[in-house]
Amino acid sequence: MKGKERKVVLFIASSLDGFIAGKDGDIGWLFTDQDYGYSDFLAGIDSVIMGRRTYDQLLGMGDFPYRGKECYVFSRSVMGGDDNVEFVNKPVNEFVEELKASEGNDIWLVGGSELIWHFLKAGLIDEFVISVHPFILGDGIPLFRPDVQTHRLRHIKTQVYSSGLVQMNFMKE
Repeated sequence: MKGKERKVVLFIASSLDGFIAGKDGDIGWLFTDQDYGYSDFLAGIDSVIMGRRTYDQLLGMGDFPYRGKECYVFSRSVMGGDDNVEFVNKPVNEFVEELKASEGNDIWLVGGSELIWHFLKAGLIDEFVISVHPFILGDGIPLFRPDVQTHRLRHIKTQVYSSGLVQMNFMKE
């Protein structure tokens, strides 16, 4: 008997003006004083998907943070894998269909913006957990590209933290 259906969850943070990183890829403003449910979320997933630029940025931050998880990096140029990840170069819908068909917990779509766009275009994001930090960056890498298509979502909950961060949960309709 198969367990519960795996969901693809976009768990991500942005600035109040909708950027996931500053103009030069700076994400220092993301690291704040609280956990904001991250540890519980991480415990509920066993697969992590990210784009190549996000992976490269993680490598420059010290120890790989997702050891023990199945980690996949979408890349047009690198094949195979390394100690941390398996590189993927196939259509997102084909890959996600295969991943969802396997046993496991939910799947975390880490980012970045281009990969999120491809997942949205293919209708592959089941749940959105968006944490909005009380920062205005003015410019940077947008959470959603300007050419993203319309998606109707169902609000699940909103939590406001003492730091001013607002975390919103939505499900795909």
